[in-house]
This record gives sequence, C-alpha cells and structure tokens, in this order.
Amino acid sequence: MAEKPNFESYFQPPNMKSQNTTIAKDAYKFVYTANEAASEGVTEPKRLPMLIKKTMSLARAPISTYKVGAVGRASSGRVYLGVNVDFPGLPLNQSIHATQFLVTNLALNSEEGLRQLAVGVSTDGIEIGAPCGNCRQFLLEISNAPDIKILSRSKRVEASFTTLKCLFSDRLTPDQVLPKGTPLLLDKRDNYLSLPSPVQGEICSETDCSHLKCRALAAANSSFSPYTDSPSGVALLDNEGNVYRGWYIESVAAIPSLGPVQAALVDFVARGRGKGFDKIVGAVLVEKSIANVRQERTAKMILETIADPNCDFKVFYCKDDLGQKLMTTRFRF
Repeated sequence: MAEKPNFESYFQPPNMKSQNTTIAKDAYKFVYTANEAASEGVTEPKRLPMLIKKTMSLARAPISTYKVGAVGRASSGRVYLGVNVDFPGLPLNQSIHATQFLVTNLALNSEEGLRQLAVGVSTDGIEIGAPCGNCRQFLLEISNAPDIKILSRSKRVEASFTTLKCLFSDRLTPDQVLPKGTPLLLDKRDNYLSLPSPVQGEICSETDCSHLKCRALAAANSSFSPYTDSPSGVALLDNEGNVYRGWYIESVAAIPSLGPVQAALVDFVARGRGKGFDKIVGAVLVEKSIANVRQERTAKMILETIADPNCDFKVFYCKDDLGQKLMTTRFRF
C-alpha cells in the first residue's frame, strides 16, 4: 500500500538534478525555444514535421495503440508538442486528442496564439494532415483560429499550408454565441473566484504556491467556460512532491470540451518525465457548488481508475466575486 502524501514536503527545496536526470528530462521535452527547435531541424514552419516522430513516441495510447503527434508554433516563436492520451478502464470519450493536448499546453504556458500546426496522420510519421473534426472545432476557441495554418504533406505531395478557415468552412464559432469582446481561449482572463471563509484565509497570495488548494483555485480562475459559466480547476500531486495543474476548457460545440482533470494530466505528461499516472498521490478540485456543469463525479471516476489507489482527493467549492465580475464586464463593453 502506498503511503499518504506528506504535505509538509511541498516546501522543501528541490534536490540537485544529476546529469542523467537532465538527459531524461530532455527526452520528454514538450516545449522548445526557437533555438532549441532549430537544433532539431525546425528552422522554418514547413519543417515542423522534423519533430513529429519524436512527438509520436511520447503518446500514451494503450487502448487505441494508434499514436498521434502534433507540433505547433506559437505566436511567441516557441514550438509545442501534443500527443494523444487514453486511459485503460475509462471510456474513450475521456481520452485527450493530440491537438487538444497541444492547445492545452499553450494555455498552461500563457501563450497568446497558435500560428502553424502539423499533425502526423500515418503510423510512420511521414504523412502530415489536418486534425480531426473534434480538434478543428476545439481550435476555433482561439482568437486567431481562422488564420491558423495547417500543414499537409504526403509521400507524393510536397508540404503546403492551408488555413483552418479553408479546412473548416461550415463551422459553429464562438462569435455566433458570445457577446462581442468576450475573452477567448489563450486570452488573459480572471474568473474572480474565491473560497469561502475559513478556507479563504488559508489561501496564499503567491502565484507559484505549492498548496494544492491554492493551485487548483488559481487554475479555476483561468478556466475557459464562457458558455455555461462553470469554471473549475484541478491540481495534482505526484509521489515526489511535484504539483501539476489544469483547468476546464469549454467548446461552443460542447463535445470537444476538455475537463480539468485531463488538462492537469496534460501538465503531468508534459512535465512528469514519463511517470505513470499511478504516481499521482494527491488531487484537489475547485469548482462552484452550484454550476451547470459539475466535474466532481467525473474527476473522482478518473482518479480512482488511474491514480495511486490511496490518492487523496479533495473538493473545495468556490464562489464568484460578483462585484469584480460586473465591473470587468462593464469596462469591457
């Protein structure tokens, strides 16, 4: 039986990493600076596929056994990877698509836009094509979505870019539903959520705090839920005291939406250096007590299936600061 996590250890300084650990970390790299990407052969957008095979090797697809890799260049010039992830014992609709992973990776790293995208569509990584319909719809939540350039390449056809707008002409878009000026995915946002007393008094002001409760609340405040107003965030703890976080990301088309546990698992896969999900020993969910979309039961189901059997899962219910929210809305319009 695994031991309960020692929450006091959060505050201990990290141990010095050995050279072998550094090498292992590079093998699981999901974010590249422009210079790092160039050292891998990505010297221009058309060369994004240079990282496809490496990306596909990082996919976790024990059920489908079909590994998908996505490589994208953000507006900052950094290059991000995305992989598909499915979970034994869970329905396939709980899986994470490679492009969903990549977009969540952008959000977790405070990127403001996606410029070019390449998705491997063959098992050998040679053929590059458009993401699936689910992921195209997910991409539409980004403010510059119509102008995102999707790379296509086959064994017989040279690589070329097509905009998402051209690939997905008949589409449901956020601007058909949301008021003008609503922040979209990757735009800066604050949901003005807080925890009620006495819990609120225990919340730290530091943005990089190691308390799971604080990190989950911060994640919920970044949650993208403009259609149902049901923001939520999750923080995970692994067996070495590392904390990972993610938030609910909603789609105007509903089905492509990504739950907060899956978003936190994107962070876990991207920064966990290949660890298994059974190394997750603690988790906190923050969400509203009354919401159109509730995450508690689904989060519990996922964690009971994939995490350490003794994973300590807690839920805290937050509330809106309506005054701040109304003031921000009035300023926006």
